[in-house]
Amino acid sequence: MKTTMTLCAAAVATAMMAACGTTGTQPSGSSAAPGSAATIATAMVPAKTAMQLEKLDRGAVAVRGSDGTLVSWRALATDAPGLAFNVYRDGKKLNAEPLATSTSFNDAAGGTGAYEVREVVNGTEGAASKALAIDGFLTVPLRRPDGGKTADGKEYTYNANDASVADLDGDGQYEIVLKWDPSASQDNCCAGFTGNVLLDAYKLDGKLLWRVNLGPNIRAGAHYTQFQVADYDGDGKAELIVKTADGTRDGTGKTIGDAGANWVSGSGEIEQTDRTGSRRTEDGKLMASFAGRILKGPEYLSVFEGATGRVLDTIPYPSKRGDVDKGGDNPGGDELKARWGDAYANRSDRYLAGTAWLDGKRPSAVFARGYYARTTIAAVDFAGGKLKQRWYFDSEAAGVPKGYSGQGNHQFSVADVDGDGRHEIVYGAMALDDDGKPLWTTGMGHGDAMHVGDLDPARPGLEKWGVHENMAMARNRGAAMVDARTGEVLWSTAAAKDTGRGATGDIDPRFPGAEAWSAASPNLFDAKGNVIAQARPGQMNFMAWWDGDLQRELLDGTKISKWNWQAGRADVLLDAQGAASNNGTKSNPALSVDLFGDWREEVIWRAADNNSLRIYSTAIPTTHKLTTLMHDPQYRAAIAWQNTAYNQPPWPSYYIGEGMPK
Repeated sequence: MKTTMTLCAAAVATAMMAACGTTGTQPSGSSAAPGSAATIATAMVPAKTAMQLEKLDRGAVAVRGSDGTLVSWRALATDAPGLAFNVYRDGKKLNAEPLATSTSFNDAAGGTGAYEVREVVNGTEGAASKALAIDGFLTVPLRRPDGGKTADGKEYTYNANDASVADLDGDGQYEIVLKWDPSASQDNCCAGFTGNVLLDAYKLDGKLLWRVNLGPNIRAGAHYTQFQVADYDGDGKAELIVKTADGTRDGTGKTIGDAGANWVSGSGEIEQTDRTGSRRTEDGKLMASFAGRILKGPEYLSVFEGATGRVLDTIPYPSKRGDVDKGGDNPGGDELKARWGDAYANRSDRYLAGTAWLDGKRPSAVFARGYYARTTIAAVDFAGGKLKQRWYFDSEAAGVPKGYSGQGNHQFSVADVDGDGRHEIVYGAMALDDDGKPLWTTGMGHGDAMHVGDLDPARPGLEKWGVHENMAMARNRGAAMVDARTGEVLWSTAAAKDTGRGATGDIDPRFPGAEAWSAASPNLFDAKGNVIAQARPGQMNFMAWWDGDLQRELLDGTKISKWNWQAGRADVLLDAQGAASNNGTKSNPALSVDLFGDWREEVIWRAADNNSLRIYSTAIPTTHKLTTLMHDPQYRAAIAWQNTAYNQPPWPSYYIGEGMPK
């Protein structure tokens, strides 16, 4: 069944907003004066796109809150003009007139009744959707794996880690793909043996569909396994694509490659220059241990059937650790260091992944290797039951301009930055066009966080807000707002050292566009770089649309907070007690996503005991109606790449915030 859809957006208009409040210095190159009226440019909502979208049901939910029960459902990109809805509780209609301008209804007298949403076309009721009841949060029971012992005898347990969602079986509902991370997982800088990484698929009621065991030759850690889930072949059911190795077992128990192979290094060490993870000898040398690292052996890329976990095809991993002319899989230490910058796989085994609509029609999987020095990126399609490479980029290849190595982040973003209907890859401080060719580089080097969206709606196109680590490369710019089409630096904030955190979002309704802040400055900036407050949020990990207005909220750890711009503080809206965030100080949820209900986002956290996932959905009414964010291809792509390394929040291709076009 072909599920390609055409997205028709509502007409967009130009709106005006008045900026007011405290202002600061105007950066050079910024066109709007502090305190002046600012025009919101026509939103970057495409009038039409041929990009394949999922065929989703209404995703109706009934969330009990302090003011009753909020019933909400999806507006789909394929909805006919004039479509309206009726809401029922226990068979009794609750609304006086069909709801045409909203996809939510608050039942003030609501309790434990059964809710249903029915479509209304020209006054006649049609398809009905039963609402999923949520009281506080939805619990998804997990089949937690038993722990084990590493090769050197250390015991480990499993923690539920990052997740993704997709329609795996074609029923119009989302399933969850979850990564199990062993407590013995390691960062690339450090030696040590790990347990196996596992990938599970669950229905929302907790039914386990399958488990893929990546095996002993995939090292566990945030930078190793980046899994992508989407409907790559357009059959209405999603697939899983992930890096595999000898000993990987699919959801049916079939082994990929040599089941008995062991490519894990047992011992040895080498002199290095990196302080982190090293051992200093008496004569002052820094030594890196090989123990637990994987420096040799075949690497694969495999695609698995979403409904069963059955492996469908396996190819050699496109980005080799060694020179392809020399075999690629088993480089010596000198070759590894010459190619990547070290001989112990700290740099060569930094993997990233994403999903992008590179041809403007169907999604492709994008898998990358390296970002501190050499960078290789491959786009792969899945069609006719086979994986096939679309293109390959090597920052050190002949013909590639200087300045594309060492520019990557711990994640990349996907967006149509040039408005041609095809996605580009924003790889930290550089970007590739949809055909894999260099588009631009700022030369400002690696960073830990970035956001790509219509952050400044007064400008045409998209912007990228990111932080930077190497002050020599960044020329002492700790954070910068960049034109996502050209790479032009629009404005920046000064820093003398690594700026490890930064975020952006419309958190102050007085100023047009998204505000921006980072660890490099105590100030809060508007979209033009003007200082609008001397206090900024301490939270700078994730963002989420949660309450009833168009501003975005702060998601950090297990709390969602509202920026109180009058008082200069963050007020907690949700404290998910009993839940736990992931990845240490990164404090990210398993997933933040518009999973069901109206356009606002759900947050999936693991329970602290790792025996379940908890899905939180807002119970706050809203007067705003937007199409489900999952029918915006940029946002949908962001849900696919969100699990990659240092997770970042998803952004749509258009502006959502105060003053957005109706």
